[in-house]
Amino acid sequence: MNLQMLGTGNAFAKKYFNTNALFYVEGRTVMLDCGITAPLSLYQLNKSFNDIDALLISHIHADHIGGIEEFAFQMKFVHKRKPLLYVPAVLVERLWEFSLKGGLLQDEFYSLDDYFEVKLLHEGAAAEIVPGFKVEPILTKHIPNKPSFSYFINESFFYSADMLFDRALLESLIERGCRVIFHDCQLSSPAAVHASIDDLLTLPEAIQEHVWLMHYDDSKDEYAGQTGRMRFVDQHRMYNFE
Repeated sequence: MNLQMLGTGNAFAKKYFNTNALFYVEGRTVMLDCGITAPLSLYQLNKSFNDIDALLISHIHADHIGGIEEFAFQMKFVHKRKPLLYVPAVLVERLWEFSLKGGLLQDEFYSLDDYFEVKLLHEGAAAEIVPGFKVEPILTKHIPNKPSFSYFINESFFYSADMLFDRALLESLIERGCRVIFHDCQLSSPAAVHASIDDLLTLPEAIQEHVWLMHYDDSKDEYAGQTGRMRFVDQHRMYNFE
């Protein structure tokens, strides 16, 4: 499995794009989240929305779903195909009614199903969304009363959405065989809706060695050498994880 971050920045970052990812597996491309900056990032990588075989959504903040309107319009009117959209069942109505309906609703197009082949995911139930790419949605704490899902991928890779620090979850994932953790990281403390770098530095070094930091702000370079055993993820760099 190859992974390329479309962006690694937080919602307010200007040096970095929104934290969205491309996973390449067995000739297929899965996009995990499609934020405001995703179309520009794809353009810089010489890619188009037509290169995406499936879109997977974590939650409905704009830095994670703000590019979906353009994705939907391009796929319908330019590329003329209906892509796969995987979304946790609890989010699907919110995604349409609270986020996408205002732009996508037209006389003949009434729902997400008019733009996407919508596939529902369920908490704790693993699903193979393309061959060789299995995801287990894990409901993780972020904003009260706004569900946010992180994903355990191929029983070895954890990709956090925006989430509060949860040491017990990370320890349990390592016990289940997780070898790589891509974790959102707030560089300043205290952190109200994300894991802070100070939180993550309390992890044992044996767990820190598995952790890659993303969703950081524009001060990232000031923290070089201050992340323990953890490393920063770089946007647009290709990573390979067997």
